[in-house]
Amino acid sequence: MTGKILAGIIVAISLIAGAAMYYLQIYAYYEPAKMPENGVVMTRYGGAQERIIAKDFEGIDADSSPIRFRACFTTPHSLAMLSETFEIYEGAEPLTAPNWFDCFNAQQIADDLHAGRALAFLGEKNINYGVDRVIVVRDDGKAFIWHQLNDCGETDYAGNPVGEACPSREEGEN
Repeated sequence: MTGKILAGIIVAISLIAGAAMYYLQIYAYYEPAKMPENGVVMTRYGGAQERIIAKDFEGIDADSSPIRFRACFTTPHSLAMLSETFEIYEGAEPLTAPNWFDCFNAQQIADDLHAGRALAFLGEKNINYGVDRVIVVRDDGKAFIWHQLNDCGETDYAGNPVGEACPSREEGEN
């Protein structure tokens, strides 16, 4: 009888711990994010940054990680104008968002990029050390933002020396 009670207690504690871990990962750390003070900024060819028109902004963020930022908005700018003006971001890989953040579907964004219905642009390089802000705009004006590790960030966070091509941590912090 004691074994059954002990096993029941272990199972109950495991279920509570699992539920708590799920809640902490999916809900607890995220907060609604407002549009950045300087608006939605993209990097022009040549390096200058410029604010673009962004409407219906909806975002989430968490202090627990520099890559937890996700946002959605609409813009009247055409892909043709944007691609002639702003830096294309090579290797954009949308990171998943919690399923309760309805406007951001990483798989759909990836499919749109692959099919040419959307283009990825550099929002801001090293928004945090080793992390770039990526902005994807679809041909219908729907747009998405997330933070993605750049080459320096991937190298540094893996524990390898970053080399001279990467800024120092002090230079890379915004």
